[in-house]
Amino acid sequence: MSPILMTERMVRRFLLVIVASLLSVGLIAVYSTTAVPSAEGYGYSTRLLLNHLAAITLGLLCSLGILGLSSATLRLIAKWAVVVSVALLMAVIAYGPEIGGAHRWFRIGRLSIQPSEFAQVALVLYVADVLARKRLVVREFREGVLPPLIVLGVMAGLVLLQPDLGTVVVMGAVVFVMLLVAKADGKQLSLVALLGMLALVVLIAGASYRQRRLLAFLDPWADPLGTGFQMVQSYLALGSGGLIGDGVGASLQKLFYLPGAHTDFIFAIVGEELGLLGTTAVLGLFVLFVLTGTRLALTAEDPFNKYLICGCVALISGEAVVNMAVVTGLMPTKGLPLPFVSYGGTSMVGNLAACALILRASHTRQFGMGNSECGMQS
Repeated sequence: MSPILMTERMVRRFLLVIVASLLSVGLIAVYSTTAVPSAEGYGYSTRLLLNHLAAITLGLLCSLGILGLSSATLRLIAKWAVVVSVALLMAVIAYGPEIGGAHRWFRIGRLSIQPSEFAQVALVLYVADVLARKRLVVREFREGVLPPLIVLGVMAGLVLLQPDLGTVVVMGAVVFVMLLVAKADGKQLSLVALLGMLALVVLIAGASYRQRRLLAFLDPWADPLGTGFQMVQSYLALGSGGLIGDGVGASLQKLFYLPGAHTDFIFAIVGEELGLLGTTAVLGLFVLFVLTGTRLALTAEDPFNKYLICGCVALISGEAVVNMAVVTGLMPTKGLPLPFVSYGGTSMVGNLAACALILRASHTRQFGMGNSECGMQS
């Protein structure tokens, strides 16, 4: 049944089914891609799968906590979430270990925490609150558009210092979508988009490794054993899968050929083992996720809830689009996982938290809280 024809309760349940389906695909794909590396590195094949399950469990526990909060409480903690996120982003740059030439993670024992994943959710929460408070002046640049852009600039600047351009692109796109939904002035948004594109060009031109990635994207076969290696291996995985795939667990590219097979390039392994039918099914689930989230946003009466749902949907779907575009060669290589499917602790927790925010924001009217909370917030 189409999300358009469902009741709100059915739409929320359908959203849970979509997320559960993606998590199930992810569990199968993560075990398939990590069984051999786990056995080689730790002596048993389920080590990384258990880590993945732990991240899902932690994400679900955080989600339950979010579902217990009111919209008013979420709005009260929005600014503090940004403050904490900025502090963590600064700390990881100063004290985080260098991994692959980047300072993006904290190591706490066996745990690896990436503050930028939490920063994205905090940004969505904050911008939703700002736009709801300033909805009457949102078409004025100084009062409506500038405050979210300032916070975006601070957080994006810190993420760039890690460096992590892919996350910055997604953060910028999410804020742009939220401003668009809030009906900010079209000319102002066009100027912001133009300046953002120019900044992206400058950032790419100013870093040699980004230039190499761009050249590898344009012609990966020019250096198939160097800068184009990962892209070529991704093509081989997708191509060998054909229509129905080689079968679950039968991938050859995951056996130390394709770098990031269980993280950023897990979509290629899905294509190799489940074929075009499998990748189309995953793509279809994300399309349904966007349609379902859009339906929930359209029926939300409170502006804060509407913007929050739109921001969270844009965040998750934006990461999915970038990941699948990279894997299929439509965009230069960027280190973004596929939401709910890729192995990754912090990203999994962040994405499940964003889903909980969608469900929480869409629940307000059903429990009869919409009018009272809207009155308090205005």
